[in-house]
Amino acid sequence: MGLSNVYGVPGLGKRGRARVIDGKAIAKAEREAVALAVARLVAAGGHAPALATVLIGDDPASAVYVGSKIKACEEVGLSSVHRHLPADASREQALALIDELNSDPRVSGILCQLPVPAHLDGTELTNRIDPGKDVDGLTVASAGRLALGLPGLRPCTPAGVMAMLEHAEVRPAGRDTMVLGRSNLFGKPMAQMLIAADATATVCHSRTADLAARCREADVLIAAVGRPRMVKGSWIKPGATVIDVGINRGPAGLVGDVDFEEAVAVAGAISPVPGGVGPMTIARLLRNTLQAAQSNVD
Repeated sequence: MGLSNVYGVPGLGKRGRARVIDGKAIAKAEREAVALAVARLVAAGGHAPALATVLIGDDPASAVYVGSKIKACEEVGLSSVHRHLPADASREQALALIDELNSDPRVSGILCQLPVPAHLDGTELTNRIDPGKDVDGLTVASAGRLALGLPGLRPCTPAGVMAMLEHAEVRPAGRDTMVLGRSNLFGKPMAQMLIAADATATVCHSRTADLAARCREADVLIAAVGRPRMVKGSWIKPGATVIDVGINRGPAGLVGDVDFEEAVAVAGAISPVPGGVGPMTIARLLRNTLQAAQSNVD
């Protein structure tokens, strides 16, 4: 994909204003590639890969997220298998459901929507998923394969960030990269993927001394702390690439962890919120489902 497609916002590249990395455009291209691969698989006599979604309870936000994933599957020709357990489902019921999906040959990938009700252990349920069907890339086995540099299914959001850097022609190799946030879901796997790409990766967090000064050292700054507009323009090295993973809902709507209006005047390239990392997460989920199906066949 050329830069004209990645940076689809008027005025980009002008002096004094960062290029905006259009996650929606990149995700659209990824979805189209998945759709083409699925169509070829089916045309050759195979079955469409299927994503199984597990929802426990009636959390409205979780229901919306699952619904968006099911819709995305349908749009690229993937099948979907949805299983919904009541909020009072027992541990045994939840584990039995995952075991059933693990053994179902029609199911290529399994996603257990988090969070789960308080009496259940989301980590335990996630780790019950067959690593070959772990399209979220969150099981201990998947994390271990990432840490050791072995092939496997990678967490969707960090993988989406790597795809955005690639499409924006930002090469991490040899560069100072900073990840704000040390979560198991994003920060740690993000740092490992950057290291695998030959970057010098630093992980900062709430206990990091002089955080702003550390951020100003980064050629690539990736923010995932869950604090609206925490990263100011003064925190950013001039010309740096800034990827904003935060999604915070406030009176003005959705905003990221980066103060976009300040950052866009300093950075060389920046991802917006919304329209940046968010669309890439689902696009990578679809790609992981296809990859899981192909690995099972191979």
